[in-house]
Amino acid sequence: MSTPVHLTPTRRPAAVLASARQRREGSRTGSPYRNPAEHALLGIQAGAGNRAATAAVQRARAGEQAGGQGSAPQNGTAPAGAQKKNYRDRIAGLLDRFKKNLDPIDTFIKGVQTPANAGFTQQAAAAANEGLKHSAAASGTSAASGNLLTEATGTVVSGMDAYKNMKDARKHETGAGHHTAGKKAKVKGTDAVIGAAGSGAYSAAIAKEVTKIQKAADAAVASEASGIASASVAALKSVRSVFRVGGAARKYRKVKELGDPHLVHAESLARLNESREHANWAAAEAFVALDAYWKQDGEGRLELIGEAVDAAWEAMGEARDAAETLQRAERDVEKLNTVQGYAKKKQLTKIGKETVGGALGESTKAAAGVVTAVAAGTAGLASNPVGWGLAGAGAGLVLGVTLYKALRAATKRYEEVRRPEVWAPQGETPAEAASRSESLKHALKFWKKVSKGERQAMAREIYALAAGPHIPGSSGTTQEMRQSGMALLIALKAGPADHKLDEDAWVASLDDPAKTEAWIKEIAEQLASG
Repeated sequence: MSTPVHLTPTRRPAAVLASARQRREGSRTGSPYRNPAEHALLGIQAGAGNRAATAAVQRARAGEQAGGQGSAPQNGTAPAGAQKKNYRDRIAGLLDRFKKNLDPIDTFIKGVQTPANAGFTQQAAAAANEGLKHSAAASGTSAASGNLLTEATGTVVSGMDAYKNMKDARKHETGAGHHTAGKKAKVKGTDAVIGAAGSGAYSAAIAKEVTKIQKAADAAVASEASGIASASVAALKSVRSVFRVGGAARKYRKVKELGDPHLVHAESLARLNESREHANWAAAEAFVALDAYWKQDGEGRLELIGEAVDAAWEAMGEARDAAETLQRAERDVEKLNTVQGYAKKKQLTKIGKETVGGALGESTKAAAGVVTAVAAGTAGLASNPVGWGLAGAGAGLVLGVTLYKALRAATKRYEEVRRPEVWAPQGETPAEAASRSESLKHALKFWKKVSKGERQAMAREIYALAAGPHIPGSSGTTQEMRQSGMALLIALKAGPADHKLDEDAWVASLDDPAKTEAWIKEIAEQLASG
């Protein structure tokens, strides 16, 4: 905070004032924290990918060794461990792409084909129509087979992701990278377990439909087992959604408890405004003194005028600094208000999606499975309209949430390439805007994630508010605002305890430029999760 400057008989030497000005000017310029070689390497990585960058580094090293030492030429092959990891990543990527291509078909099967099959089965049982019953069983077999393929592929992908993130968490040990990887490992591990259970349930569903087609004597037993399996998996998914709703609600409550930034920082803004006014008065007094020296006569007049000019110049600098500090604080308050509102909105949206699609939708499907199992056990293969209705209602809720999420993701992908300047990082030249047709094509690429969207932009804003003075763009943040940014991180479950760090080490990690990328990734993940 700037302090008021008053004109006093004791004047500071001009050399001191000049050095003070030099220090102020030097503090504003900043300096890059990466050398040119590191910038070049980052450019290679961004343009061609990590594998191309690695190959370029290997070629450069081979050239240096051949030219400088005349050593034996290298064959350019990567170590066996690196090749194994590369193959594993490629396989995981191909499986993930395959699974995401199956997702639209799987969504149609769960939301349309399966409930329709249940309806036809109920109608065939009521009318004793063997032909319709056979057709519905055949359609049910194909539907369960499609579900099984998608679920099994997703289980493998989730298991590989869980393993990879577990290794990353052990490698980082502490900090933002550790917490992000550890949380992903838990989530993907749970997904793998539920996926394995779901694969078993779909296998039982296939067996049930096959026994109906073959008119086997144990068809009722197969139907009962399939109903119990599907009910168990749906109940497991419903319980997981309930926990996610609870986590999102707690996070929303903690962010809300931080209060309105305009009210929280009203006192600090008032102090900064008072400091600005004092600095302006001091500058005015310095100019009045300078004007008085101009009118004086006698020996030493020029020396007094020179000292008065230095004092006026310094007072003007203090006034300018005070005004800039106040303006920066006011902008930061608005940013803090925006990011807190966004964080609360994300948690409310998550609560809504998990409640409708998970807690309600999956529990309704679980009830339908129970009804199916009871009907199969007590009345043979006789269908129950209650089970059909519950299955349709549950599938409708899950389908609605799935379509909503798909539409939102497509809209974000469209905006990402159509208007890249909206969420581009500050100081970075945005990519050239794509045409409308190209943007629509990109929006339909449902297997791609949004890399430069609103959530990533909000994560950068939160980090800029909480980061230390050594982070570019954060040196002018007031201490009060930095404390509020850190409090928001703690509310988002990115605090010292979550990162297995003491408070000093956690604060130091926020002021480490090398950890900027990990921090932004961590904040983006915490905004999306409960």
